[in-house]
Amino acid sequence: MDDLAERTRAALAEGGPLALGLAGYTPRPAQAQLAEAVAQAMDGRDVLIAEAGTGTGKTYAYLVPALLSGQRTIISTGTRALQDQLYHRDLPRVREALGASLKTALLKGRANYLCHYRLEQAKGEKFATREVAAQFQRVVAWAGRTQRGDLAELDDIAEDSPLWPQVTSTADNCLGGECPFWSECFVAKARQQAQAADLVVVNHHLLLADLAIKQEGFGEILPGAAAFVLDEAHQLPELASQFFGEGISARQLMDLSRDALAECKHVTAALATVLGPARSVEQAMREARLVMEGLPQRGPMARLLAQPKLPGALDMLEHALSELRQVLGALSDASPGFAACGDRAAELHRRLHAWRHPQPHPSEAKAPEANEPGSFAGGPSGSERGDTGPANEPGSFASGGDGRVGFAVRWYELTARGFTLQRTPLDVSGPLRAYREKSRAAWIFTSATMAVAGDFRHIGKRLGLDAPRELLQPSPFDWPRQALCYLPRNLPEPNSREFLDAMLDAVWPVLEASKGRAFLLFTSHRALREAAEQLRDGPWPLFVQGTAPRNTLLEQFRASGNGVLLGAASFWEGVDVAGEALSVVVIDRIPFAAPDDPVLEARLDAVRQAGGNPFRDEQLPQAVIALKQGVGRLIRSHLDRGVLVLCDPRLVGKSYGRLFLDSLPPFPRTRALADVQDFFTAQSSDDDTDETDEALP
Repeated sequence: MDDLAERTRAALAEGGPLALGLAGYTPRPAQAQLAEAVAQAMDGRDVLIAEAGTGTGKTYAYLVPALLSGQRTIISTGTRALQDQLYHRDLPRVREALGASLKTALLKGRANYLCHYRLEQAKGEKFATREVAAQFQRVVAWAGRTQRGDLAELDDIAEDSPLWPQVTSTADNCLGGECPFWSECFVAKARQQAQAADLVVVNHHLLLADLAIKQEGFGEILPGAAAFVLDEAHQLPELASQFFGEGISARQLMDLSRDALAECKHVTAALATVLGPARSVEQAMREARLVMEGLPQRGPMARLLAQPKLPGALDMLEHALSELRQVLGALSDASPGFAACGDRAAELHRRLHAWRHPQPHPSEAKAPEANEPGSFAGGPSGSERGDTGPANEPGSFASGGDGRVGFAVRWYELTARGFTLQRTPLDVSGPLRAYREKSRAAWIFTSATMAVAGDFRHIGKRLGLDAPRELLQPSPFDWPRQALCYLPRNLPEPNSREFLDAMLDAVWPVLEASKGRAFLLFTSHRALREAAEQLRDGPWPLFVQGTAPRNTLLEQFRASGNGVLLGAASFWEGVDVAGEALSVVVIDRIPFAAPDDPVLEARLDAVRQAGGNPFRDEQLPQAVIALKQGVGRLIRSHLDRGVLVLCDPRLVGKSYGRLFLDSLPPFPRTRALADVQDFFTAQSSDDDTDETDEALP
């Protein structure tokens, strides 16, 4: 055993620094095994892929060797919420217990930090509502006292507030060193701290944005590191496909027009020159969106261009952008703001032209046609605040051994008043592999959900991993005692009209036995809404996704003690409710990807062309990983007990159902409602205490 692995084991052992320094810490063999594997990968600059089931304590398992190694380490999490929890809660505890003196830093994407320049610009704006105007005044007051400028400090303003784009910068509109507030820039300060730190906590959006920028030769956001730890690594392939693509959106066009007009306040007589072209861009964008009315929300390029009037509308938009670019170019010496807007107009014009008239890479010549209307779905529909979204940097369609990404699918997505035209590569394993090999660092990929029936081949292929070290660390919970899986009998096929009513009829007696305390997870928002209507008059407090921010709903659910929460999409992962408040998780159907995703359809075509089986090789593994995420909401501590209700009859009626069941924790399964009722009867006799675990690190 090497030195780092030995020191790691000693730190986690009985009588070690964590046991002595952390109240309530108990050594766990599963955690020690994972930590040793991480330490060995760090020492050998190897690649490790490790699934660590719920309760393993994987956060401490990688923090301990990272802090003891003396190497510069980048830790990347799936979401900003996990990033904040890791940096502000878990990292300080472990660092203090170990007595580690190394420097640490938290780095987020630029859209998480207040921009002084944008704040000043917004002071002359009219806001859409009084509420947004009041929020702006709170931001102005906070701006005078904040040290870090991190918007997370303003937790009373919703994440989706329309105010944020007006007081934060993007890679497009940042003035960089030309900004009059450069010396006070919160983004620059955060990056400087990260450059000087030994351990930096980021999120996947920022890490991938950095990777994409490096591919284009723009330099580094993150410092070089000897080790990268990627938690929630199952999210990485889909996120990477966004960041290696490029696109143009109605919002970008509107922001460009607004910013160009706002800049006119600082340059005499500029408004007369800029107003007409800026308004022409807005009008052309609206005309294009009007032509798209009535189309499916998402689809391939061919379906969009089949609209007779659309080519003409896009011609108008290209022409308007070209005119605005010329006007702003002539004003580029008048102010840094006009110079930046001119660059943005030129880049958006380039992207629109490239989307309409792509120059295929040689690797695309033999690719299957991915732009015909199809029946499968997915694709990025926006991203959390990262340093750049998938459409905010020039895309690099180049990897393989040489960094070539390979062929891409062109598609569109509509919102209520806007649209996005996107180009997404179908295989990002090449650039991920190239970046990893160039770094010569240790790479640790970990998550609670990456293996399919104990096999890492699917996720490994998508991540571009060649013969990595592997560790499958099952959850240490006592599943036979703590949980039960119930598969109701006689439910119709999920696509039938009778399914939802039959499903709710089967679930109702389970909710009666558990006295509420349940998550109902749906694979579609339509099913969620219909279920909410039917359960609205039930005896339990009802909480429905979309009626309040996610954190608010979870707090209300916990406080209710007997609530029923209905969720879809984002509620399938990252939701942690330990204790009696959550005793049932219901999943309506197998989470196969939605049938309206042009990216997935093109990916399936590519698998078929390569001689594979699209259902077996792509759809099944992805659905297994998604199902495991939903199941993971049930048992969050060694004191939890609960019932998982799987309502999709295909799990027992189709041969592939065995793959799903074999990928789940080893809890007993039943088809008898009486067993569920007995489970809760036995639980109620044991519930003499309200003690629950703290969320496991």
